[in-house]
Amino acid sequence: MSVNARANPVLLLIDVQKTWSDPAWGPRNNESAEDNIAALLHWWRRHDLPRIIVQHHSKSPASRLAMGQPGCALRSEVTPEPGELLLTKSVNSAFIGTNLEDVLIANGWTDVVVVGLTTVHCCSTTIRMGANLGFKMSAVADAMATFDAKTLQGQTVPAEIMHQVELAALNDEFATILNTKDLIG
Repeated sequence: MSVNARANPVLLLIDVQKTWSDPAWGPRNNESAEDNIAALLHWWRRHDLPRIIVQHHSKSPASRLAMGQPGCALRSEVTPEPGELLLTKSVNSAFIGTNLEDVLIANGWTDVVVVGLTTVHCCSTTIRMGANLGFKMSAVADAMATFDAKTLQGQTVPAEIMHQVELAALNDEFATILNTKDLIG
């Protein structure tokens, strides 16, 4: 579904921060995620559609996402411009500890398009909660990424499998799953 077929869609950018380039996180899928995020943000800006940027500020001083840590900084391609709201959160959901729900309701924005990192953590949690709150949520699969994970038995689950399984779990129940070209061609 193209952006033009939507009613004033909000682009919600989750945790597009420098830390995700750190090899210490381990193997990652979708190295093109940030390029697709940048393309979507550029398109939204050009068409003056609403944009909300969310930045994770961990409460743990040792976290790579703690304020003051180099990895906490937003990537340059998502530096907020005038008219863009920057929210900070300290948990997985962008709805907890922020005024995101109030902003969406006050502006009549019910159609929320989510991009960012990571698929299986903050993106998924925000999508699930947004759907439960009554918003029409979409996930842009090629504008998200995640990392390998370990099972309880110590087996590695590749990042691409983690990504695809999470999107499958979200599909139809919580969100419409799209790709960048579905939205902006």
